Amino acid sequence: MNSIRSRLLVWQITALFLTGILASLIAYLLAWDAFNSLRDNGLEQIAYSVVRHGIEYDNDEDVRNDHGQFVSQIWGADGALLYSSLDDGGPPRQKPGLHVVVWERAEWRVYSLIEGGLTIQVATTSANRARRFASIAPWLLLPLVVLVVVLGLLIRAAVTRALAPLELVRNEIGQRGVQSLHALDSRHLPDEVAPLVDTLNDLLVRLDQALVSQRRFIADAAHELRTPLTAVKLQAQIARRANSEEERDAALTQLSSGVDRAAHLVDQLLGMARLEPASRQAVFAPLALDALAKQVVADFSTLAEARDIDLGVGECQPLTLVGQTDSLRMMLGNLVDNAVRYTPSGGRVDVDLRQQDGMAQLSVGDSGPGIPEAERERVFERFQRLAGADIPGSGLGLAIVRQVVNLHGGVIRLGDTPGGGLRVDINLPLG
Repeated sequence: MNSIRSRLLVWQITALFLTGILASLIAYLLAWDAFNSLRDNGLEQIAYSVVRHGIEYDNDEDVRNDHGQFVSQIWGADGALLYSSLDDGGPPRQKPGLHVVVWERAEWRVYSLIEGGLTIQVATTSANRARRFASIAPWLLLPLVVLVVVLGLLIRAAVTRALAPLELVRNEIGQRGVQSLHALDSRHLPDEVAPLVDTLNDLLVRLDQALVSQRRFIADAAHELRTPLTAVKLQAQIARRANSEEERDAALTQLSSGVDRAAHLVDQLLGMARLEPASRQAVFAPLALDALAKQVVADFSTLAEARDIDLGVGECQPLTLVGQTDSLRMMLGNLVDNAVRYTPSGGRVDVDLRQQDGMAQLSVGDSGPGIPEAERERVFERFQRLAGADIPGSGLGLAIVRQVVNLHGGVIRLGDTPGGGLRVDINLPLG
């Protein structure tokens, strides 16, 4: 039973039923006690009626009501039984007052009175009194039954009305689509429902932003892929129509370059997709960051030599970092790749690693053109490249770098090298 309405009804009606049973038991006990007191007073009145009128008591109302239901006895001053309404005598004589005695295996309630040298005793069996009470007991329980039924219906109506805002929210959410993820109105909702709706509104905002970002990413990726693919198609056509071996070789060289650019863009897109929160698996493990930095530098050394760029590792302290090896290798690879691409022939690229204030500080500096301070925040956006830059690229490198830094709880800053190039400083927590 997963329905909140059913659970509330079961709990509340069960509580009402148990309370009704307890109230009925208390009412029964109180009524039984009052009935006994009233009937005991009746025995006393009958005894005094016998004193006043003798055995002829038929005109007394209490006596009339109890006629045939009680035993009357009279003893003289000498203790001799003068009268008994029972042939076998009845219960033994008791001291003055009310008593509960057992006679002939039955419980009797006896009232004894001494008046004018005579002892008058009136008695009735407890079983007879219980039968009389049982005849009126159902009428005592009837109001409680009505109360339980009426309150049960009222509780059901109240629960249905109280849960109506949840039904309203469910219906409103059910009518939403991916194009209408605006926030729900929580101003008039109950205090218990409003926080849930507010949290749901936050989720809708994040989902809408994610969908917008995804659509923009797909559109930008399609646009960026169109350029190298168009170039590849064009170069293939040129190669097919070439009249000489030299023209064909030049076209094939351009074709190969276009394929490389498209492959690089696809790799960057796949890398960024793997870093999305919905698809990544944040498995962190200890790794030697210094060894990883040296390995990445070694991977790009051939490209740097081909461009006549001095690529090397400067200060490199041995540091162990808890993180994702693949994403950190991607981050370092993008930083070094960007530095090598934008550094002119004869320049240099330096990679440094040191520990500072419990953080791993990774720096990649180059002697390239650098990035103007006004453009440094914009270059972290996807597919954003500096205006006028003639260096081939996808515009995703620094966006991927910032995603990896954020994944590891770090901070990234762009600055200048002494020679005017770009310096990227990344601080990553070692824990």
